[in-house]
Amino acid sequence: MLPEKLTIQALTELYRSGASNPVAVIEAVLARLAANPDPAAWINTVPADQLRAEAAALTAGGYDPSKPLWGIPFAAKDNIDAVGLLTTAACPAFAFTPASDSTVVARLRAAGAILVGKTNLDQFATGLNGTRSPYGAPRCVFNSDYISGGSSSGSAVVVAHGQVAFALGTDTAGSGRVPAAFNDLVGIKPSKGLLSTSGLVPACRSQDCITVLAHDVADGDLVRRVAEGFDAADPFSRPVQTRPLRLSGFRFGVLTGAEKEFLGDHAAAALYDASVERLMSLGGTAVPFDYKPLRECAHLLYGGPWVAERLAAIEEFFEGQADAMDPTVRAIIAGAEGKTAVEAFVGQYSLAFYTQEIARIWSELDLLLLPTTPTIYSVADMLADPVRLNSNLGRYTNFVNLLDCAAVAVPAGFRPNGLPFGVTLIGPAFTDHGLAVLASRLHGKGEIMPTAPADWLPIVVVGAHLSGMPLNQELTSVGGIKLGDVRTAPDYRFYALAGTVPPKPGLVREPGFAGPGIVAEEWALPPAAFGQFVARIPAPLGVGKVALDDGRQVTCFLCESHALAGATDITEFGGWRAYRASLG
Repeated sequence: MLPEKLTIQALTELYRSGASNPVAVIEAVLARLAANPDPAAWINTVPADQLRAEAAALTAGGYDPSKPLWGIPFAAKDNIDAVGLLTTAACPAFAFTPASDSTVVARLRAAGAILVGKTNLDQFATGLNGTRSPYGAPRCVFNSDYISGGSSSGSAVVVAHGQVAFALGTDTAGSGRVPAAFNDLVGIKPSKGLLSTSGLVPACRSQDCITVLAHDVADGDLVRRVAEGFDAADPFSRPVQTRPLRLSGFRFGVLTGAEKEFLGDHAAAALYDASVERLMSLGGTAVPFDYKPLRECAHLLYGGPWVAERLAAIEEFFEGQADAMDPTVRAIIAGAEGKTAVEAFVGQYSLAFYTQEIARIWSELDLLLLPTTPTIYSVADMLADPVRLNSNLGRYTNFVNLLDCAAVAVPAGFRPNGLPFGVTLIGPAFTDHGLAVLASRLHGKGEIMPTAPADWLPIVVVGAHLSGMPLNQELTSVGGIKLGDVRTAPDYRFYALAGTVPPKPGLVREPGFAGPGIVAEEWALPPAAFGQFVARIPAPLGVGKVALDDGRQVTCFLCESHALAGATDITEFGGWRAYRASLG
């Protein structure tokens, strides 16, 4: 029996244990497709016999741990190419048969994932609401009177209904984040160029990102890592980079004053405030900031020359078959006609100004915590006022790609009427991993352990530098990243040193001793910061290698033996935190 919500972690555990296999999972998926809870969510699905054959081939070969998505069913938004299925971009007259998979779909298949089909979207990925498609309007899975969000509408709905474990969307103005918020999902919006857009029907080619919708951050981030990588076929592709993000002692920007706008949705405002409080409890400091420049920048995406990119993407089709398009989408793209080169340069100058503004923000803050949307609308309201209400949905999303940011949207609770609300963590380009770590903690599901750049140096701390202890800021202030909790090998004795301020322990190895092992933390520091940190270590402490219970040897604080005179043996407590707690 499969769980109602399909997740990569749960399915992988079933496969690893032998409790299930891809054949059984695909049969369950086919049954869920037949139940058809939202007929507007899918545009095309892979024939059942083909899905069964793919699952049987995987099952016959046995579980393959080298393929991180082995046997995992997924969907792709129907502006992303996949061999064997039409690409429609939700416009039947535009449909074509791709000769090859998009780069991202090819990478996911190579990792063992099974493509189930292609999902509905706001036509040509132009919209944030999910109602602009001749294939119908997918609905919020919690109340069918309400919109699903767009443009990755179908992708969100099929994940939320448990028909696949994850789905690909795209995001130019917020299309991979808004439907996540409206369906209680995670939306991973990678840094621009991190996932190849080769094989994607572009909306705004310079701003488009392929995104991931999943039930938790761990799943979404895994897919992002499998799919990422430089692609010479995509002129906007960028090599994978890592920009460190402080994971403790971080400062995050929050809305304040008139910019804290929820359009009368008081329940959403309360849930946003609760998310701010939760992120503070996770080690952050909330800092009110002026959102106005980012809101003004957001207007450039539809009010500036970037709308001309939407026309450039489908110019030949638009000139010959515009009448075949959704009327609202057609009107938006028609607004690009007559845009001049002068307007394009003026738009670039404006964007340069706002780029300087966000650089100033990043000099003071590590990340932003914003509502994904200020509110949610019914389908009837959206159809009655499609442009203005859609614009409202992009209030906190439209600037993100223009200003080269990474983002992770996460669920943040439910309103009293049962409709979900979401928030988004936003950081500079290439902070994707750090954002995912913090977002997983904020969401409280599928926590991700941090990693550090390859050239950073690890160090194990056992006393006053532990998280929450008096000297921990010496690690966090230089951007140190906590990699995790560790324990020493059993042949270490632990002492409370006499006369140290603040109180400090001493760690001494005694070969042959069989103790409990000492609980510690492993951190990583940039090379320059590591040297400065080690240089400040006071006698009688020094730096050497500590043996951990996992067999590794890592740099750590060790104690000179002469300092043990007058020290108290506290080995029985198994760690500094437990010892300090015993003192009351």
